[in-house]
Amino acid sequence: MTSPAARDRVSFDPDAMDSGAFYRVLNSVVVPRPIAWVCTRSAEGVHNLAPHSFYTVACVTPPVVQFTSVGRKDSLRNAEATGQFTVNLTPEALFEQVNATATDFPPDHSEAEHTGVRLEPAETVDAMRVAESPVSIECVLHGTVSFGDSTVVFGRVRHISVWAEAVQDGRPRIEHLRPLARLGGNEWSTIGEVREIRRIPYRTWTDDPGIGERLRGR
Repeated sequence: MTSPAARDRVSFDPDAMDSGAFYRVLNSVVVPRPIAWVCTRSAEGVHNLAPHSFYTVACVTPPVVQFTSVGRKDSLRNAEATGQFTVNLTPEALFEQVNATATDFPPDHSEAEHTGVRLEPAETVDAMRVAESPVSIECVLHGTVSFGDSTVVFGRVRHISVWAEAVQDGRPRIEHLRPLARLGGNEWSTIGEVREIRRIPYRTWTDDPGIGERLRGR
């Protein structure tokens, strides 16, 4: 197969750039990012709700999710103080509310109250969950790891609750969840087109040479 002509590239060197400028580049290329809408309770009983777009699954067995606090945000301080939190899916219908909960309210203010987001008790932890979110993951603090100006928070999953109408064939369906995702700058995205494809087992690959030939464009 003939290789296409190499394209010009722009280089971004973290050692030669202002950290904020490189952060904007990094945020623009690690996309789309799922959002952890983290609900915590402070030691004084104030319910905090904030979106964190550095978020993923950390482990399957035991089930652990992780989000990153850039700086010492209320979510981090409260999780450390109480050892519990919920991670709620950010639904498309609450786009403006999700964005508004990122406002830097003082620690003794509840973002949910300011933005009209209704909270309700979780099943297994003292932290609240978002009533209008189709998915809530209930976690106990597994641990934290700090890197420079950021701290990764690991949550051991104790319980997941999903709206009944969003579950089909034993699992939540993306078309009913309608999650938001973060892009670069002030850009967000929705799920858009959903494509489905099965993984190719190695035995199938070796039994059918046409698979590789087709992918290589022969």
